[in-house]
Amino acid sequence: MNRISRNISIIVRTERLIAQRRFSVLRRQTGFMVAAGVVAGIGLVMLNTAAYFALAESMSQANSALIVSLVNIAIAVILFIIANKINADREVEAVAELRDMAIEELEMDMNEAAEEVKAVVQSVRNMARDPFGAIAPGMLGTIASVIIKSLKK
Repeated sequence: MNRISRNISIIVRTERLIAQRRFSVLRRQTGFMVAAGVVAGIGLVMLNTAAYFALAESMSQANSALIVSLVNIAIAVILFIIANKINADREVEAVAELRDMAIEELEMDMNEAAEEVKAVVQSVRNMARDPFGAIAPGMLGTIASVIIKSLKK
């Protein structure tokens, strides 16, 4: 029973650690996404204005606006890709393996307990069908030891 409670405790702790790591990664991803949005917004405003004025002097206004917009979108895409590369699987791998081992051991313990219960049930059924047959082996040993002791005297 001690192994069962230990394995359940390990499973609960590992699941909590996995959830904490995934939440931490999600929090970091969200931070990068927000940063990407803020940078893209600020970059869109500031760079668009400055680049537009600089490019408008040497080319048409439409081409100037297009170039500035493409650069800002490229920066936002790069930040988005960085945020998506953050993954919890590498950090959680060892904890998940420990959890899986505890689950396997718990399953084995439960199977052993089920086999013991089946054996007890079968013994009770045998005793109900043949009460003397179930008691006889124990009684024979006692009777034999009493007979041997009396013969020695």
